[in-house]
Amino acid sequence: MFLVAIVLSITFYNQFSEVLTNRILQQLNSIKTLKRLQVEKLIKAEWQSFRSSSDDMFHDDSLQLSLPNKVLETGIYDFTKYDLNREFTIGLVDASDGDCRVRTIPYKKIMNILLERTGMGETGESYLVGEDYRMRTQSRFFKDSTPHNIVVKTVGVTNALNNKLGKGLYKDYRNIDVYGVYGLIAVENLKLVILSEIDKDEVEAPLKSLKKRLFVLMFLVIVIVILISLFLTRIIIKPILNMKNSLKEMAGGNYNEISKFAKNSNEINEMFEALADLKKSLQGAVNFSKEIGSMNLNTQYTPKSKKDVLGKSLLKMRDKLLEFRNNEHISRINNKRQLVEGLENERQRLSRELHDGLGPLLTSLKFYIDNHVDDKDLRLEMGKIIDNTISEIRIMSNALSPSIMDDFGVGAALTNFTRDIKKASGISIIFEDLLKPANSNITKNQEIHIFRITQELVNNTLKHAKAKNIRITLSEFDDFVSLFYFDDGLGFNEDHVSLGSGIINIKERVEICNGKIQMQSKPGSTTFDIELPI
Repeated sequence: MFLVAIVLSITFYNQFSEVLTNRILQQLNSIKTLKRLQVEKLIKAEWQSFRSSSDDMFHDDSLQLSLPNKVLETGIYDFTKYDLNREFTIGLVDASDGDCRVRTIPYKKIMNILLERTGMGETGESYLVGEDYRMRTQSRFFKDSTPHNIVVKTVGVTNALNNKLGKGLYKDYRNIDVYGVYGLIAVENLKLVILSEIDKDEVEAPLKSLKKRLFVLMFLVIVIVILISLFLTRIIIKPILNMKNSLKEMAGGNYNEISKFAKNSNEINEMFEALADLKKSLQGAVNFSKEIGSMNLNTQYTPKSKKDVLGKSLLKMRDKLLEFRNNEHISRINNKRQLVEGLENERQRLSRELHDGLGPLLTSLKFYIDNHVDDKDLRLEMGKIIDNTISEIRIMSNALSPSIMDDFGVGAALTNFTRDIKKASGISIIFEDLLKPANSNITKNQEIHIFRITQELVNNTLKHAKAKNIRITLSEFDDFVSLFYFDDGLGFNEDHVSLGSGIINIKERVEICNGKIQMQSKPGSTTFDIELPI
């Protein structure tokens, strides 16, 4: 505010000074023009009167007219240099009829015009200067001096004698700065410079007074500014300090700190509301970033505006992480699928080796014993051993890769499997096959995974659950196939018991098939509900 006051004061002072200067110069120009016209009118009137009259009105003994070898022609002349007292004299000469008549214009008539002081102030004056740069009319400052003795070779006189009209600030014949206007009076042979001037000090006296007032005004403004600053400081400084502390907390990463403070104006209130909005926005962004850091990529976040660069960057980061996780999941599933497929291929190979390699050998061995062992009891005992071995190999071959599944599907394979388990263990197993008898959409890989999952569930029950009853239901729907498994064994606590490799294999196979699994276990009731999309 202090600088504004200084700038305004200087601007106002300069403009006022410029206006005042222009006004003074315009006024002096008007005075100069008026006096020039009056002087020219007087000279022309005297000249017309002289030409129309035959009287010789020259009776001044002090004027010397007889110059050696000099013949005056008709016209108007400056006879000041011929006057013994060097008094300003304008001579009128008529030599048209062979006689030389001369008349002078009274000095007082010209001075009456120039001494008119209206609008000239205390130091203003109008005067005439001849071509010899000497003053022709009386100076108001040197009243006792002969005007002809005063040399006036100023900028105004020089310019006027060169036919240049002008005005401005320059040094006068006293070597004092004046505002002046100047022009040329040229009538017949007469050539005079007329000037109207006024001292600079008189013109700028109001400016000096104005300058003092402006200094007083600036002093008052400074005092008022200091008082207002102190007042505003007491009102504003506390909220500003609170804002600074809040910003420091935010810069340190703490976006939950909320400062309580008094809001002394609408502007401050809006500032702190904006700060609160900023805190809220940053808190949302930080919480969202925490969720992303915890790989909770399903968290939703909405940017505050189209210009919320931080929010958009976090969303882009989340999307990239989602894409990375999905690609990683797909890669992991593909690796598991390839591993399982390799395992199944190896099982099929082993199953074929048992069936096609050991099977014929054992059959040949049995045929050999039947034909070459004479001891009946020994032959029967050896035949029984070979039959049991063939039965075991058949069970092992079916367990590795049941050939019936290739011919009749997973339902038939599970039927044989549960029947064999029931025979071998004595446990009650009920299998319900609800697959579509025709036009089933279950793929061969899905059949293999369903068979292996059922195998794992049954083996886990036999090893750990001590169950008496097992219930299995395999159902096919339009969009998915459902495998429901139940046993009445001991159960397990999902939160406290680490799952074995069997359950892990089941989950991996469900994941490979893009399915879902639900487990519920308690003593007397353990269920697995598995759905695989078709």
